Amino acid sequence: MTTNKPANPLEMVAYVLSRQISDHQVVYVGTGLPMVSAILAHKTHAPNITMVYESGGQNPIEGDMPWSVGDPFTWRKSPMIQEMAYSFAQSYNGYVDIAFLGFAQIDCYGNINTHMIGDDFHKPKARLTGSGGNNDLSSLTENMVLVGIQSPDKFPKKLDFITSVGHLTGGDSRKKAGMLGKGPVAVVTNAGVYDFEPVSKRMRVKSLHAGVNFDLAQLTTGFELLKPEGEIPVTDAPSDEALHILRTEVDPHGVFTSIPGM
Repeated sequence: MTTNKPANPLEMVAYVLSRQISDHQVVYVGTGLPMVSAILAHKTHAPNITMVYESGGQNPIEGDMPWSVGDPFTWRKSPMIQEMAYSFAQSYNGYVDIAFLGFAQIDCYGNINTHMIGDDFHKPKARLTGSGGNNDLSSLTENMVLVGIQSPDKFPKKLDFITSVGHLTGGDSRKKAGMLGKGPVAVVTNAGVYDFEPVSKRMRVKSLHAGVNFDLAQLTTGFELLKPEGEIPVTDAPSDEALHILRTEVDPHGVFTSIPGM
C-alpha cells in the first residue's frame, strides 16, 4: 500500500480517534476503527496504554489486525484473558479510562441508537444489532468517545430508539439518573470533532476537518449544532510518519481503513 497519498476519510477518523487517547490510560477497545486507533496510539504517542478488548483479551502481543474483538488475535499471548462479563465489570469498577462506541443514530445530547430504524418497535424499517455491550460502556465508563459517519439521518433531532445513554436530556440529568462517569466527551466523524457544552450538554463543534465549514457540518446534522467562541479550528491532519505507521504497521491490509478507488 502506498504511503504518499493524503489520508482518506476513514484514516482521518482513525487518526483523530487515536489522539483522544493519552499515555498510561486503560482503553476499552471495540471492533473496527477503535481497534485501529488504539493500536495506532500505542505505536505513536501512547506506548504505555493498556488495551482491554471487549471479548476479554488484554494487551495481546503485536500481530495482524484483528477482524473483530472476537478474533483470536485479540488474545494472542495476552497476560490476562477474562470472560466478557468481567471485561465490562472493569468499567463498573472504575478501571477503564476511555472507551469508544459507534452508532446508527446520535442526538444532540450524545444518546445513541443501535437497535432499530423506524417508529414501530414490532415492525421496524431495519432491525439492528442492539446494545451488545454498548449500554454497559455508555453507563459506566469514565470517558466515552462516539464515532460514526455524519449525515442528517444518522444525526436526527429525535432518536428512533435510545439504546445507550449519553447526557440524556442535558444538564445534570445523566448524574440524576445514577449513571457513572462523565458520559460522552467527544464525537468524531468524517466531518469534524465535537464536544458537549458544559452546562447544557448539547453537542458543540470543537474542530472541523480541512475543507469542511460550519454550514456544511450543519447541513449534515438534523439538529442545531452549537458553535464555539471565536474561529473554529481545523482538525490536525496526520503527519506523514503517522500515516506510514497506520498503513504499513497498524492496518496494512486496509481491513478497516481502505476505501475502494481511493
